[in-house]
Amino acid sequence: MTGSAARRPAIAGLGITEVGKVYDRDAARFAADAVRLAVADAGLDMSDVDGLLVNSGTTGEIGVDLQSQLQLPELRLLSEIQAFGASAGAMVTQASLAVQAGMADVVVCVFADAPLREGKGSGAVYAGRAQPSGFAGMIPAAGLTSVNAVYALAARRHMETYGTTSEQLGAIAVAQRAWAAMNPLAQLREPITIADHQASRWIAEPLHLLDCCLVSNGGIAVVVTSADRAAQLRQPPVHVLGFAQSHVGHPNARDGRFGLVSGAAQAGPAALKMAGLGISDVDVAELYDCYTYTVLLTLEDYGFCAKGEGGPFAASGALGPGGSLAVNTGGGQLSSYYLWGMTPLSEAIIQARGHGGPRQAPRNDVVLVSGNGGLLAHHATLVLSPHPHS
Repeated sequence: MTGSAARRPAIAGLGITEVGKVYDRDAARFAADAVRLAVADAGLDMSDVDGLLVNSGTTGEIGVDLQSQLQLPELRLLSEIQAFGASAGAMVTQASLAVQAGMADVVVCVFADAPLREGKGSGAVYAGRAQPSGFAGMIPAAGLTSVNAVYALAARRHMETYGTTSEQLGAIAVAQRAWAAMNPLAQLREPITIADHQASRWIAEPLHLLDCCLVSNGGIAVVVTSADRAAQLRQPPVHVLGFAQSHVGHPNARDGRFGLVSGAAQAGPAALKMAGLGISDVDVAELYDCYTYTVLLTLEDYGFCAKGEGGPFAASGALGPGGSLAVNTGGGQLSSYYLWGMTPLSEAIIQARGHGGPRQAPRNDVVLVSGNGGLLAHHATLVLSPHPHS
């Protein structure tokens, strides 16, 4: 990363509201609470904030008018960013660039959502949505009428191409539940087995219930500032060493790579190159896990294992506590909470600070964070560290 060492970006604050089945507030209130928590965590005042980046979830209930709700006058940076699950990485990237350029000094990035309603199942969140028309309606017209169905198609293609099995996907769910058992914020902490995974009901074959993420209410915010300023604040700085994005734009045409390769293949090496590191330097990987399959695909595309070897790699026990690679150490979206890209980012900050308690990874010098948005359409990678760029 180029630029003045003093202006290089660092994450100085993290705010996490109550998460899960929390019904006493809407997304805007979750967002405001998360921002205030993050600013206080950093040891700053709200009057120090001069930048705000907002990402709205499924309900679309927050936007740039959050500035008014928070009574933040005369901001130097204000935008709404939307790349779905890749938005958290995209927000930290924009905040980092703004800090480096001197455009803003203290930028808060926030995501919040409140799709769950008391007395209704999580499936109701996505039921009854209007289907697209025109060319975009081709996919639902073919019978793929839900996100689950499209990801099932992607997973099936990986299985048919590389011999990946359902049990290997189950190994990812089991490993992440073992991490979640040590996370007090996790919604699901009871241990599970491969047999439990196999016995869970189909959502969209080949995806079982335990292959799929949770649905959660809540909000998370992070504070990005300069490394010099972060060093004077309350929490250990988490330095942003590298960032990159990839927006693959699957053409839905013959010979496409949908299901076989994600944007991680492009963004991962680019972010690591910016950081001056390689994949073998990574100690902790916090990967976007809307499904077990996306973890497997991302592991391959980052180069933790060869293409097509993600299944055996997961089944080897490498990903759980005590394994060779600490992956989704908070339990991820499968077992902890589903707040889009803020789920892996928040756990990455906790690990980089060394605040993971019983789930703290033994090494945390380099933490890789992924975000995946849309139907494998958008990707963002961050490289974080407790150490400044050398």
